[in-house]
Amino acid sequence: MKKLLLIDANSIIHRSFHALPPFTTPDGRPSGAIYGIASILLKLWREDRPDYAAALFDRPEPTFREEKYKEYKAQRPPAADELIAQIIEAHKLFAAFGIKTFEKPGYEADDLIATFAEKFRGNGDGVQVVILTGDRDTFQLVEDGRVLVQTFVKGVSETAIYDEAAVAQKFGVTPAQMVDYKALVGDASDNIKGVPGIGPKTAVELLRRFGSLDGIFAGMDADEKVKKRIAPYRAEAELSRELVILERHAPVEVPPLAALEPCASIKDKNIEEYFIEMGFATLLKRIYEDKSQIPNKEIPKKKPKKDPENEMPSAQRSLF
Repeated sequence: MKKLLLIDANSIIHRSFHALPPFTTPDGRPSGAIYGIASILLKLWREDRPDYAAALFDRPEPTFREEKYKEYKAQRPPAADELIAQIIEAHKLFAAFGIKTFEKPGYEADDLIATFAEKFRGNGDGVQVVILTGDRDTFQLVEDGRVLVQTFVKGVSETAIYDEAAVAQKFGVTPAQMVDYKALVGDASDNIKGVPGIGPKTAVELLRRFGSLDGIFAGMDADEKVKKRIAPYRAEAELSRELVILERHAPVEVPPLAALEPCASIKDKNIEEYFIEMGFATLLKRIYEDKSQIPNKEIPKKKPKKDPENEMPSAQRSLF
């Protein structure tokens, strides 16, 4: 089965930014997050290159969720300038790998991922959608044989694949119940409150018993204890569900599958030239098993202050 890789760009940029030292390019631009993403892509291409790929980005404009709830993600501090610069730069990195990028004002990357997944998950082309992300918001999209989530276990050095069974083992609910699960427990990272006093264990018990959030609302009159905990916060739970659920029909132009073919090899000249520009000498060497094949092109003389190979935390070196 062919694979379509959907990359949650902002998520993995943030993760790489915080996981790796603050490397810089020969001309002094921040490059730690770009180095991390490039290393991840090299690993993916070396192990199992996707047949198709797209990178989906957030936009800085307010989203439709903020129109519904002004406090959505309001607790997050402003992004550092070094991070913003690398979010912009990441478009060039993806282009070097032949990966098209997509974004839409008013929508988050996860909504675009959901839209792409909805388009291609069962279109008869025999394509399996794999979502590469650093968070759990897309677990609601998991569908065996069609949509899987590949997320990071530790730093950016180890990933795990989640199918329906893995989601159920991790959370105690099915992917189809993940929206209602988060509506009950909330999501502190997005400032979604959920139902006060309802934690993961209680949420799992309720969803196993009633099946869904609507099932809880319909059946709580028969259980005074459940009604006392849920009824006063029904509006909060419904709002949380609206905020958590991903938009599967975002107004973004989804190209034909054939237009999403990335570069066929990591030995592509565009990748080589980009690594040279960024001063990624170590990554350039890793493209080639036969070192004699390394192109005879000069890396800019001014090198980053920190050597990625030596300064990288040992827990993350296994990836690179």
